[in-house]
Amino acid sequence: VIFLTDITHGSHSQALYTMGSFLPDSSSYELLTVIGRGLDDLMTVNLARYRPTGEHVAIRRIDLESCTNDMVTYLQGELHVSKLFHHPSILPYKSVFIAENELWVITPFMAYGSARDLICTHFTDGMSELTIAYILLGMLKALDYIHHMGYVHRSVKASHVLISADGQVCMSGLRSIFSLIRHGQRAKVVHDFPQYSVKVLPWLSPEVLQQNLQGYDSRSDIYSLGITACELANGHVPFKDMPATQMLLEKLNGTVPCLLDTTTIPPEELSLKPSRSGADSGICEGPGAGGIRHSNGEPSSSSGGHPYNRTFSPHFHSFVELCLQRDPEKRPSATTLIGHPFFKQIKRRPSEALPELLRPVSPITSFESSQQQDSPSGLASLESGLSHLEVDDWDF
Repeated sequence: VIFLTDITHGSHSQALYTMGSFLPDSSSYELLTVIGRGLDDLMTVNLARYRPTGEHVAIRRIDLESCTNDMVTYLQGELHVSKLFHHPSILPYKSVFIAENELWVITPFMAYGSARDLICTHFTDGMSELTIAYILLGMLKALDYIHHMGYVHRSVKASHVLISADGQVCMSGLRSIFSLIRHGQRAKVVHDFPQYSVKVLPWLSPEVLQQNLQGYDSRSDIYSLGITACELANGHVPFKDMPATQMLLEKLNGTVPCLLDTTTIPPEELSLKPSRSGADSGICEGPGAGGIRHSNGEPSSSSGGHPYNRTFSPHFHSFVELCLQRDPEKRPSATTLIGHPFFKQIKRRPSEALPELLRPVSPITSFESSQQQDSPSGLASLESGLSHLEVDDWDF
């Protein structure tokens, strides 16, 4: 266990752990620009350059002196798990150290940002099915590993899926993770209910939201994966902007989100130009309800036609329906879902396919390819490229 409270103050750096060749020393990193804040403004996220190699990294700097005991406990748990986990689909922590009164967490800079950044800025009506297949497969590989290690992620959403310049999909957001291992035994269910912010509620499973004696297990992450699939396909999360109590009732009553396409939206609705007064949130009324949905949320349309005049494959619909089963017992495990026919459309490695599928979006690093790395104009163009990223939500 890492004890963050046992800090010796001073100008030196105190290493907690490091991976590879990344030095646990603040002087080895040149802070370029602030790209986000979080943790009640106690955390600053910087884009930085690692001086020995010139590599770009993201640095999360947390003011430990201002952290509450609860925050420190959360951070200790997160750092413990990050030391424990080693998987290509989970964002690695390259180095963790204390510099004066700040905790510095060094991670790779993920040049495409999060999947949520991409749908907010470029794919506002949703991504293509093949793009989503690559992203969901990366997420499932991470969840399969996390679940086999005896943990529940508890914060699966598009903003916690980061994509590197070479198309590697990585899960982040480990702050809410919880271990099923208690006193050397693996518990069957969890009864721990963290203080989630209202922003996370749309992704949470009915059994997590109802907080009863039955508890929940790793299959709650599978429900969240299904919600994330709808988020990526529809361009917005189901239950968006719905009051928390109504959302809870909808989920407990079996209201099932769906993929928005020609099979779930009536033809007469598809022939209309989308109304600016409100658009479909992708919620179907109960299992197999076809085209009955709430009007809530507002995907934008860049063309004159209806943005959802498209048809996803039956395998994609089947995949989402399996993930969103009201009864957790009926949801497949991550291991089982990796073998779902939906993923048979994947023919190439993500490094070959994803950068091509994400065009015209280019990774942030390409903004300075023609510039000297330390030139003011290079940094200015890099900052302008970063301006659309919603890194407050990345959680790294």
